[in-house]
Amino acid sequence: MERGGSSASRSLFPTGPSFTLEDFSNKDFIVRDFVDSLAETAVPASRRSGPANQIFDPKPLIRTFENALSQLGALGEELQEKESELLSQVRRAEIQHDQTLETLGRKLDQSMSQFEALDLTLNNNASSNGSIRGYGSGTDGGGNIAVQIGEKLEELDRKRRKAQDANFLIQCWTEVSETGQLTSLEEIQRQGGAENKIRCAVIARQLMRISQRLDPASWGQQTNGLRGNGVTNGVTGTNRRHNTREALEKFSELLEQDLLKQFNNSYRRQNFDDMMECAKVLLDFNGGASVIAAFVNQHQFFIDRDQLITDEVTADGDTWEQLADPDSEPPGVEPSLQSLIDEVKIVMQEESFIIKRAFPYYETVLIKFIQRVFQQSIQQRLEMVLDKATTISALAFLRCLHSSRAYIGALVEDLKTHGLTEHPEPCSAQIAQTLDQQLEELFIPYLVGNGYIDREKKSLEEMYNSLLFKFTLYHSRRKKAPTGFMASLAQQGTQLISSAKDAYMERLESSDLTPTQKRTMLRVAGIRDDSSNKNDIEVSEQDGILSVAYAKRMIGWLAESVRRTLEMGSSSETPKDVNILLNLLLTSMGQVYVETALDAALDLATSQENTRTEPDLSYLPNIRPAVTITNLMSRFITTVLIRLAESNTTIRRSMEAQTKLAIEATEKKTNAVMRSTMDVALNYIPKLLSQQKKLDFRPKDDDLEGLVDTLQTAPCQMICSFLSQRVAVLARQAVDGHNLEMFCSELALAVHRLLFEHFKKFQVNATGGLMVTKDVAKYVSTLREWPLTREVEGMVEVLTEVGYLFIIQPEALKERSRNLGDGKGGGVGGGGGVNQGGLVGGKRLNKADFKAFVLKREDAGGAGVQSVLAGL
Repeated sequence: MERGGSSASRSLFPTGPSFTLEDFSNKDFIVRDFVDSLAETAVPASRRSGPANQIFDPKPLIRTFENALSQLGALGEELQEKESELLSQVRRAEIQHDQTLETLGRKLDQSMSQFEALDLTLNNNASSNGSIRGYGSGTDGGGNIAVQIGEKLEELDRKRRKAQDANFLIQCWTEVSETGQLTSLEEIQRQGGAENKIRCAVIARQLMRISQRLDPASWGQQTNGLRGNGVTNGVTGTNRRHNTREALEKFSELLEQDLLKQFNNSYRRQNFDDMMECAKVLLDFNGGASVIAAFVNQHQFFIDRDQLITDEVTADGDTWEQLADPDSEPPGVEPSLQSLIDEVKIVMQEESFIIKRAFPYYETVLIKFIQRVFQQSIQQRLEMVLDKATTISALAFLRCLHSSRAYIGALVEDLKTHGLTEHPEPCSAQIAQTLDQQLEELFIPYLVGNGYIDREKKSLEEMYNSLLFKFTLYHSRRKKAPTGFMASLAQQGTQLISSAKDAYMERLESSDLTPTQKRTMLRVAGIRDDSSNKNDIEVSEQDGILSVAYAKRMIGWLAESVRRTLEMGSSSETPKDVNILLNLLLTSMGQVYVETALDAALDLATSQENTRTEPDLSYLPNIRPAVTITNLMSRFITTVLIRLAESNTTIRRSMEAQTKLAIEATEKKTNAVMRSTMDVALNYIPKLLSQQKKLDFRPKDDDLEGLVDTLQTAPCQMICSFLSQRVAVLARQAVDGHNLEMFCSELALAVHRLLFEHFKKFQVNATGGLMVTKDVAKYVSTLREWPLTREVEGMVEVLTEVGYLFIIQPEALKERSRNLGDGKGGGVGGGGGVNQGGLVGGKRLNKADFKAFVLKREDAGGAGVQSVLAGL
């Protein structure tokens, strides 16, 4: 039984796995893995390791899954119970929450109602004028009562403090007058703190006033007499033996020194709040003058710069040479001054930040700081630089002054833009005005009156006289030559070149001329240092010729001067200044340079009008640079100088009138030179024509072979050579365009008239007609090479007809006689000039000229020619 019972109690199949809710709560739970584990536990291990062909038995799996389902069902019921319990708890919590919200809402409504009632009560009572009836009188007057109580309390507190201050003041006066000590005041000072120090400063000032009133003896004043027991000024007291003024001044001095020491210590530690407190106390104590002076005077920037103020100007010799050289670009601001200004910019920007945080009256402090920087550091260095520049040359001084002002002006604009204490906004109007004022005061000594423009004018005159020295020296010597060159120059021009030459020599020999400036003047003039005697200076023909490059240098120097004047001077003075520079330009470039060369050319031309030899026209090429220089000068005056004077109508009109007169004078002299040149040529051509032999156009028959090889007669060759190789070539070098066309047309017309009259003088045979034709062809080809007007070109072509008249047969003469003009309007030989009056009908021979030429034919007496003449 026992054995059977034991076997019955043991299950035939293994029990399935058991599991709880925690197994399914794991986040790593996977259903597939769970089912696989159930399947593995359902099959016994012995059967899992059996043969592969074993028959599948589903019963263990069924029993295992049934067991799992029963357990899962139990777990589901357990979960359902827990969920029902939790839902009931949530419903109870929501009911309790709703009750709490309702209770709080009622309490809030009650509070708001009470507040509105209180507010309404206060507003009603504030609008009424009822008096205080009691502290517990309900809502009637509650708000008004509170306000009035506050005012009463504040008034009582002020009276209390005033009484305490008065009591303490009397106590301090008693101490200082009876014992000469300020024990109570010193005790407050030792407590420290800005408020206590301010109180000490205020009380010290009050005690000073009391001392002046009650102790006049300490202030060296006579009393109004003593009455009774030492009544002084109506105040009863005893005779005091202590000098209250000394005691108070000593205390004030110690208090001030203490505050200044504290301020300096705070400055080193960059404790701006403490610096602000000290500055406030000292402001109440003595207006802040001592702390401002301490801050500015003891600034490290001024200490370091004071030690460096004796340093030499750092620019090297090449830089100063460049400054003194008018043809070199200015090198800019002097390095030591530039370094100072760059440092000032940084220091001003950094210190303005400190000043604003350390001083309640920061603008006043900044103004003092700016004044000290400009009036001490910058001004001292600027004076050193300008003093050094003065020892170099006048131009070096002007360039240094200009570059320094431009650089310092840029500093002022940068500081304004930075804003300083107002950074990043622009600085205030007061600070901007201070900066502008300091900049102006730096340069007033150099710009006052006409001092600056006089320096510019003097510098330009020296450079112009140096550049034109050889030119003026050459023409002054040429004036004395026995050929009479320069003999007809105007007296004014003679005086101008003489004064320019003498001014240069006087300046060169001046004792106040610096070595650098002397070297510059000699270099610009192109002479050696040992040529101190002007009679030893050698000049050549080239020195007396105009140079456009020289003129450009002169205008470049003037442009630089105008720029400096414009930037340095005031706008109201600009018209007057540029007018001064205009007069200098018209005198130096217009009269001394251009007009002198034109006068010399005119004199040389007029001196050759009656010459018997070939005239020297080498002066003609000098006309073109004269015209070019005049155009450059006129354009610069119109574009620059006159425009700068537009603000002053009177000066502008005066400048325009001066310029017009100067240009017209140059044009008149240029025209005179060209006219005289034409006269010289037209006077020389008849001399060559007079060398024409009578037999040149009536050769003998035995000379026929020689005539075939002869191209032209000798006079024709000389005239054409003179016109083409001398006159035309040099005229093209002198003028161009319309001017050249007019000159050549007028000259060609005059030559045309001379040739017409010339061929009327000679008898021509049949063989000589060939020579006439060759000469005429040469004349025409020579004149055709010139730029002529259409009318003159047509008249030149008529010369060809003249040649034909001597070689064609009488029948052809008759045909040509039908196309003749009637001889009105001047005709070909009408004697007109380039003007159109002499060209009317000039493209055809008139009857008179036709007859005159035909009568010079050797067969003019024949029947054929006579019939042609009879038919005219």
